[in-house]
Amino acid sequence: MELTKEDDGLEPVSPSGQYLNSKVMSVSILGILELEIPIDDSQATALIRDIFLPINPRFSSIMVMGEKGARKWKKVGVNMENHVHVPSFSSSKGSSSPSENDSFLKSYISQIAMQPFPQGQPLWEIHIINCPTSEAQGTLIFKLHHALGDGYSLVGALLSCLQRADDPSLLVTFPSVKKFSSANKDDRTIGLRKVVSRCFSPLVNTVRDFGWSLLKSTCVKDDLSPIRYGSESFRPFSVSTVTFSLDHIKEIKSRLRVTVNDVILGVIFLATRLYMQRVSTNSNLSTNSTALVLLNTRNLRDYKTVREMVRPNSESPWGNHFAFLHVPIPKVKPSDSQFSDPLKFVHKTHEVIKRKRSSFGVILTGKLLEIMQKCRNAEAVAKHISGTLRNSSMAISNLIGPTDKLSLANHPLKGMYYTVADTPESLRITIFSYAGNLRVAVGAEQGFIDSELYNHSLLDAFDMILRDACQKQ
Repeated sequence: MELTKEDDGLEPVSPSGQYLNSKVMSVSILGILELEIPIDDSQATALIRDIFLPINPRFSSIMVMGEKGARKWKKVGVNMENHVHVPSFSSSKGSSSPSENDSFLKSYISQIAMQPFPQGQPLWEIHIINCPTSEAQGTLIFKLHHALGDGYSLVGALLSCLQRADDPSLLVTFPSVKKFSSANKDDRTIGLRKVVSRCFSPLVNTVRDFGWSLLKSTCVKDDLSPIRYGSESFRPFSVSTVTFSLDHIKEIKSRLRVTVNDVILGVIFLATRLYMQRVSTNSNLSTNSTALVLLNTRNLRDYKTVREMVRPNSESPWGNHFAFLHVPIPKVKPSDSQFSDPLKFVHKTHEVIKRKRSSFGVILTGKLLEIMQKCRNAEAVAKHISGTLRNSSMAISNLIGPTDKLSLANHPLKGMYYTVADTPESLRITIFSYAGNLRVAVGAEQGFIDSELYNHSLLDAFDMILRDACQKQ
C-alpha cells in the first residue's frame, strides 16, 4: 500500500473499509447486468467518465497509509484502459453458441472473482461481454471492492447510472415493504405477564445472541457437511442463478402470515437440507449448520440518491453499514426423510428472525469490533470477521431491487444479480429482486458443491412450500 506524508485533507477510510481490505481478507462485490441487446462498447469510456466516476470520489481514489498509520482515500487520475476489459469468447470451431457462452461466462466470472485488484489504482473494474448467452445478448460486470461500500451503497450507485426503460423522466420505484403484525393494535387488555415478558425477553435475547455470536466467531464451529468443507484457504467458486416469481412469494407470505424474507430463507434452508440428502444418502440432516444472514443496519425501505447518502448525518449514509445474524438451519429428524412438513422451515425461520430483531446483540457485536479496532488494529478485527464466516456453513445477503424495467444508455436490462467474492465459506447465496422476479445467485465452491444439484433443490423446495402454503386455509 502506498505511503503518503501529506495526508492533510484526505478522507479517512472507515473502520469497516479497513477490515474488508486487509491482509486477512479482501472482499469484492460483482454486479452482473444482463442486456437485451448487444453492448455498444464504443460509448463505454464516455459513459464511465461522465456518469460512473462522478457518482462518488472513491471511484477515482486509492487507499494510502498516512503518517500515523491511518488509512486515507487519495484522489488520483483514472486510466480507463486499466479498468475496462472487453474479453471475447470463442470455441475451437470458431464462433460459439449461447450455451457454450454460458459456460465461458461462468468460468470468466469465477476467474475475475479470484483476481486481486492491482495496487496503486482505484478499486473497481468493468467487464463488457458482447457474446450472446441463453440469458442475454450482452453482459456487463461491475467488480467493486467492498471497501468502497456495501451492497446498498454500490447498488444505489449503479442505479444512478440507470433509467426507467418505459420513461426515463420517471423515478425508479421499489416494492412496498410493510411489517406484518398479527397483534391487534387496539387491544387494551394486555396482561401483566405479557408486559413483563416484553420488557424482559429483549434482555435475555441480547445476552444469548451476543454470547452465541462471540462463541461462533472464536471457538464454536459448524459441523463439516456437504455444504461446509472447512478449508483455511480461499478456493475458487462458480456462480449460477435461479429465478422465482415475486407474486408467488407474496402469496406464500400472505397465507403463512410471515415476511417475504422469512419465505426466501425458508426456501433456502429447505433446499439446503434437500441437497444434503441428495448428495449423499447417508448424509446427516441434523448437523449443526448456521447461516450468516447479512442485515442492513440502516433499516430503510428503499434506495436514496448518492447525493443523499454522502450528505453529513444522512439517515442512509454511504459506506458499509451491515451486521451478521446467526440463523441456525432447521434440523430434520431421521424419521422425516420425506420432509413431511416443508412449511416448518418458514415458520422456524420467522420465529428466529423475530426474536433476534428484538435483541441488541447486533449492536453489542458492533461495539466489540470498535473496541478491538481501538485496542488492537484493523487486522485483528478482519481476522475476527473472517473467523465468523469460516466457522459458519453459508452466508446469505438480500437486496431489494426496482419494480420497473430499467435501461443503461438505451440498452434495456433483462436481468440483474450480484455475488460476493473472496469470502471463506463454501456456499454463499445472494438475492436481488428486479421487475417482478427474485433472482437467487448461488456461489458454490468448485469441486465440492454440485451447483446444478443445489439449484434443482432450490426449485423443488420452492414448489414444496408453495404447494403446502396454497393448501393451507
